[in-house]
Amino acid sequence: MARYADDLSLAHMLADTADSISMARFRALDLHVEAKPDLTPVSDADTAVERAIRATLARTRPRDGVLGEEYGASAAPAGTGSRQWVVDPIDGTKNFVRGVPIWATLISLMDGDRPVVGLVSAPALGRRWWAALGHGAYAGKHPASATPIRVSGVGRLADASFCYSSLNGWEENGRLDAILDLMRSSWRNRAYGDFYGYMLVAEGAVDVMVEPELSLWDLAALVPIVTEAGGTFTDLAGRPGPGGGSAVASNGKLHQDLLDRLG
Repeated sequence: MARYADDLSLAHMLADTADSISMARFRALDLHVEAKPDLTPVSDADTAVERAIRATLARTRPRDGVLGEEYGASAAPAGTGSRQWVVDPIDGTKNFVRGVPIWATLISLMDGDRPVVGLVSAPALGRRWWAALGHGAYAGKHPASATPIRVSGVGRLADASFCYSSLNGWEENGRLDAILDLMRSSWRNRAYGDFYGYMLVAEGAVDVMVEPELSLWDLAALVPIVTEAGGTFTDLAGRPGPGGGSAVASNGKLHQDLLDRLG
């Protein structure tokens, strides 16, 4: 933990800044929203949050690169290194622009291809989750009120709470029948979506969260939190980490069964 303690502290400071910007624009009558080339929405809050985070990182971590959803990849001002901050300024922008409080800023530090720090801040929910490699996972409003979190011990899909994003992506992915089978086989299923399902897995409130198509900024912050909470996080092919473009997160006990069913 000592190796990444300062980075985790910085992530909290970045999240404080992000929260102040995003909450000031949440449900604002003059919120400006545009469609990106892929037709997903981007608000003035998304861009303002990412610009503020990038500005702070340029001052405090000049040897680290940055990858953000809105402005892409930037090389380290002081030279290229192995470390890169990965930022999703507002994960759940569709919720944000409609006034639904389930959205968050995702901040991660990657050392090489491994995410070593992850923080998810959901200010409209009054909650934050974070982890650093080898340090465990925590949740609370602030580090001073942190509570350790742990995945569930559920060992059978028939007893599991199964979480997914939406059915459209699975239909486009050619796995709609597999998802419907998982829903029928599980004790309970709900589409919480975006970051929230993964944080519920880390807390042990649900047992599984799956999504078929994602970008690195959607995933990097989530992986350390789920795995440090004792869970397992892979792509649909079973490869660990955030690089596969899809996600299967579980308490670990259910993971192989999930991969077999989704394969």
